[in-house]
Amino acid sequence: MKYVYLGLRSLRLSGRYLGFVDVRIENIEDRWMKKVLVTGGAGYIGSHIVKALLEAGDEVVTFDNLSEGHRDAVVGGDLVQGDLSDGPLLQSLFSKYEFDAVMHFAANCRVGESVKDPEKYYKNNVCNLLNLLAVMRRHHVNRMIFSSTAAVYGNPVKVPIEELHPLQPINPYGFTKLAVENILRDYSRAYGLISVSLRYFNAAGADPMAQLGESHDPETHLIPRVLAVASGRLAEVEVFGTDYPTEDGTCIRDYIHVNDLALAHLAALKHLRGGGENLIVNLGNSRGYSVKEIIKCAERITQKKIRVVHSSRREGDPPVLVCDNSQARRQLHWQPKISSLDEIIQTSWKWEQNRRY
Repeated sequence: MKYVYLGLRSLRLSGRYLGFVDVRIENIEDRWMKKVLVTGGAGYIGSHIVKALLEAGDEVVTFDNLSEGHRDAVVGGDLVQGDLSDGPLLQSLFSKYEFDAVMHFAANCRVGESVKDPEKYYKNNVCNLLNLLAVMRRHHVNRMIFSSTAAVYGNPVKVPIEELHPLQPINPYGFTKLAVENILRDYSRAYGLISVSLRYFNAAGADPMAQLGESHDPETHLIPRVLAVASGRLAEVEVFGTDYPTEDGTCIRDYIHVNDLALAHLAALKHLRGGGENLIVNLGNSRGYSVKEIIKCAERITQKKIRVVHSSRREGDPPVLVCDNSQARRQLHWQPKISSLDEIIQTSWKWEQNRRY
């Protein structure tokens, strides 16, 4: 136990001097250290948030089954390997640590896989979330930040997409994320849980120090696949559809740097700790780039020719997905800091050249 030593202090009773006492008090910072549980904290986005939390002075416990995450991506704090389906392990975890808040990233997130195996997605993304919430209630932890997605909107009827846009997911992955948002709303009304749901658009980039980066198996995201071609790890990148109603015929997406996502999570945590109410906000740059623009930018930065293979459209791929991030700016006092496509791809390329896991 750590103490703050205050030295000798005079002791008086009813004005009468009784002598000196040696005064020590428990270190308040040690006693009330802010502890955050990060589920899925060994994954791409979660690991960047863990690093940001540690740098902000929080004590972090990462909970991850390491099925898709990487042990080496957890740069500090405690790592507990386990699955959210394991109720006794969760109970033990919450008994050992006194958590201030939970950041929830543990989920399956491949759209195509969710269509082929929806049971896996409903079990992991919804049922396991209910297990976590039950233990949180038992231990009176009532703050959660949830990793949601723009997939809850489905095919947009209006661009840029605001939070009040119709919620019409077109795949099981999107449905599971929307289900969790609804669960959090209902738990707030019934049990007092306060949450912030952050609807990501396309997370991209890597830690500028190349300590952390994107490493999925298989890798389905465009930027890391393009850079894997540039580095020689892949032979070619497949472009799905060149006949969309866009300027160059390819899909347009809103890319947000993973460090900016991390800053938004810190802002959301500050919001909750300050007594803020439930929030649902978009996270993106509010600017879109086409697939061809991504490839051209990568060729310019890497000085490599990217071999491209053209394929037909994928079912369910909207032509344009760009967010309106004004709510996040207003409610969380947040704004992207690494917003240019060049900067985003430069950090990803640095990671690709110095991969650690």
